[in-house]
Amino acid sequence: MKKNIIITKNDGTKERFSISKLRRSLERAGADQESIFKIGKEIKRMLKPGISTKEIYNHAFLSLKNISGHIAAKYKLKKAIMELGPSGFPFEKYIAAILKSEAYSVKVGQIVQGSCVRHEIDVIASKDNLHFMIECKFHGEQSRKCDVKIPLYINSRFLDVEKAWKLEKGHDTKFHQGWVVTNTRFTTDAEQYGSCAGLNLVSWNYPEKGSLKERIDRSGLHPLTCLTSLSKKEKQSLLDSGIVLCKELCENEQHLKKLGIQPSRLMKIITEAKLLCATKTTTSITPSN
Repeated sequence: MKKNIIITKNDGTKERFSISKLRRSLERAGADQESIFKIGKEIKRMLKPGISTKEIYNHAFLSLKNISGHIAAKYKLKKAIMELGPSGFPFEKYIAAILKSEAYSVKVGQIVQGSCVRHEIDVIASKDNLHFMIECKFHGEQSRKCDVKIPLYINSRFLDVEKAWKLEKGHDTKFHQGWVVTNTRFTTDAEQYGSCAGLNLVSWNYPEKGSLKERIDRSGLHPLTCLTSLSKKEKQSLLDSGIVLCKELCENEQHLKKLGIQPSRLMKIITEAKLLCATKTTTSITPSN
């Protein structure tokens, strides 16, 4: 076995290849031990100094796809979220759907009057005495991070909106909070500012409890961009029509029929979507005040 192979991450940084990390990602996707062992063995053979994580991912994904479409679909979750573009609106709808599954009432794309000026808010979520203003920062490249300027800007907007909210009837007892949700990562300074200012920052792996990855696992809601049986053009057509979730395709096959997809292939897509959405937990995650 090749040891101490240094690989190149998407953001250009280097790290030592970890076979255990690869195995864990395959296991989370639902691959059986035989498949995990086989793919791990294949990856070890192709390792070379400087190989990119993208190359490793692509090989593992194609191997999984030959074994099981829905497992491959779950494995590509992180990449699938990157495909909720080019505009950020599908990502906003996706975040709203996840929060709705956690029993929040949600509104998307609202214009709200602050104390000083009007603001367009991506998502407003409320439950019991909780009332959140959520801004979604979508990036089409994994290497892009949200630096400290973003939470600084969002917090100034939130404070203006919060001041107006507190004047509304019934809001004096509510806990108001600003959120920033991104599909990539925050810089260390951004995380530090968010913690200090009381903003709830959510990225793929942050915070330790309540990260985007954890929320998706708990909700069982996967974006339709995960599906391996849909073409890129078909996915974009569905996103453009406001369809974001695999669940929506399972509940209404007309979304696919409108694309002219033939019955035999339609069943393949629906089967993959249903298998992908089969695992679900209902535990809710609430940020600490």
